[in-house]
Amino acid sequence: MVRPYTRKDYIRKIPASKIVQYDMGNLSEDFPLQVTLEVKEHTHLSHNALEAARIAANRYLQRTTGRMGYRLKIRVYPHHIVRENPMATGAGADRVQSGMRGAFGKAVSSEALVRANQKIITAYVTPNNFEHAKVALKRASMKLPVSCKLEVEKGSDLVQF
Repeated sequence: MVRPYTRKDYIRKIPASKIVQYDMGNLSEDFPLQVTLEVKEHTHLSHNALEAARIAANRYLQRTTGRMGYRLKIRVYPHHIVRENPMATGAGADRVQSGMRGAFGKAVSSEALVRANQKIITAYVTPNNFEHAKVALKRASMKLPVSCKLEVEKGSDLVQF
């Protein structure tokens, strides 16, 4: 696993995370069913990919179950700051830059370092909205750059898909 670059005290300009909300839907109700999206292997998830997955799942659940028929929770936070050494192109670029000499790079985005079988997104629903939650998380998984699996918890039972 890559050592995370997270010391925000020493970094001048940190790009803001694009994730708007981490908890959505009906936060007060206690839902009996829990459908969770897990990654199958170790990966890095950018804040753009997490926000796209959140929007896809939230829109579908809001449209099908209603505004108060679900709760959606993003379970990872993008701490790792990604740096990039942009190379100049075009005429005279060879006189401007020195290639990879001293190439520390500028902070360009943030990522969540995710281990294999780690839970990413959880949807809490009632049993009659179970199929909608499965479809919503399947749509969210299409926005992520890694293969995912669904895990369902009902009370103390655990079922994997």
